[in-house]
Amino acid sequence: MALAISILSLFISALTFWLTRIWKGQLKMTRPTIICLVGKNGGDEPKVFLRTLLYCTSDQGQYIQNMFIRIYTPQTGYDFNIWAYGDSGLVRGSGLFVSKTGVSIYHHFLLSKNEQLRLIAGNYKLEVYAENSRNVVIKLFEQELTITNEQATALGNEKAVYFNWASNKGQYVPFIESKVNLLDITK
Repeated sequence: MALAISILSLFISALTFWLTRIWKGQLKMTRPTIICLVGKNGGDEPKVFLRTLLYCTSDQGQYIQNMFIRIYTPQTGYDFNIWAYGDSGLVRGSGLFVSKTGVSIYHHFLLSKNEQLRLIAGNYKLEVYAENSRNVVIKLFEQELTITNEQATALGNEKAVYFNWASNKGQYVPFIESKVNLLDITK
């Protein structure tokens, strides 16, 4: 009996060591509370920004080397692969440590300067990807969005289309804004 208890204790200790010191867990992302598509914005390139919580399922946490967004349109796809993040000031994404408690910030994704964004009315699929420290690209989130004719025209006229998550409706509620203002997100 004592031998069985000792073996069980050793197994539990080894499992605890593996879970807390070796296992890397999974990188996860909550549903963004806001997703914003911005056409030309003054001198800035077209971009997408969102606010979300990134977290890791292990005690050790994980490093993100880079992030990008892919948007599939009715006619083609776009990779927004220039990543910046922050709440009060933006910094170019060059690594971010994500712990079990998580990191909740704005993430901005710009289209490369040599690409032209042309959004028309239709259904779109937005996917968020992260590259971890092992150079593995992981899809963190996927969302279908619908752009109306009015919203597509607004994006072409230096306006932004916001999609706010409405928990009571279980869907994103879009609206058009003439200026992109991160500080005024209560609408």
